Amino acid sequence: MYGATAPSAAQTCERTSPLSEAEIREVATLIGSGRRNRRAVELPETLQTRDWPSIERVIVELDALSARQGAGWKVGAASNEIREAEGLPSPSPGRIYEGTIFNSRATLGPELFINYRNIEAEFAFELGRDFLSREQPYEESEVRDGIVSLFPALELGDSVFLDWYGSSGYFGTCLDNGGSAAFVRGECIQEWSNIDLADCGMDLFFNDTYLKSGKGSAAMGHPVTSLTWMINWASRHGFDVRAGEVVSTGTCTGHCFAVPGDTLRAEFEHLGPVEVTFA
Repeated sequence: MYGATAPSAAQTCERTSPLSEAEIREVATLIGSGRRNRRAVELPETLQTRDWPSIERVIVELDALSARQGAGWKVGAASNEIREAEGLPSPSPGRIYEGTIFNSRATLGPELFINYRNIEAEFAFELGRDFLSREQPYEESEVRDGIVSLFPALELGDSVFLDWYGSSGYFGTCLDNGGSAAFVRGECIQEWSNIDLADCGMDLFFNDTYLKSGKGSAAMGHPVTSLTWMINWASRHGFDVRAGEVVSTGTCTGHCFAVPGDTLRAEFEHLGPVEVTFA
């Protein structure tokens, strides 16, 4: 379901030096071509690096090359556990694009995926104000005041690279828009301020069989903290985060891979269910 390499078993690439401007564009062009043509690609060893600023530059360049309309953002590797397992120095940002957001109980076809269907249960927010790019970071209190609603979500990951965990040796899923493929949202809740989101739990079911549980504290200690990080990352890199956009704040249950025919459902405490089926 996820390629040849087991979780946490990737071989770290040797290069730690930055990518050149030409290499950044080459990596982004290669990934973008794989995404557009719905085909797997292989990143040449000469273009593999663990220089994090280079990874961020590729993410920005890939978005520019895609010419797709953004509808929000997602946070990858929000938990310390995942960052430690994959050697990541930071959470990983990704764009959510128009045409990839679906309501709960949707059935999603193969046209949305290239290699994988990686499901993560997350807290997500819809914003009611613009957060324009600026030098000064946004405070968490500012971000909280800009939230319109909260909802349970399933973030669906994919990668153009054939080996999901193997590519973590060069931050492959981070390069590829944080692995973002699609997004499924549950019912919105506007009155959520009295819910302790850090302690709020959820259970994940695979084809109606209980799989595992998680808590909101996995998202950087609190989902609003993760949301604030994402808005500030976008702002720092020249992106305006607009009213009406959604931000998914990172997995609280870890990874779960599926194949066509499977149904995944997350039951969130206080928030209710969110479900997806793969055709």
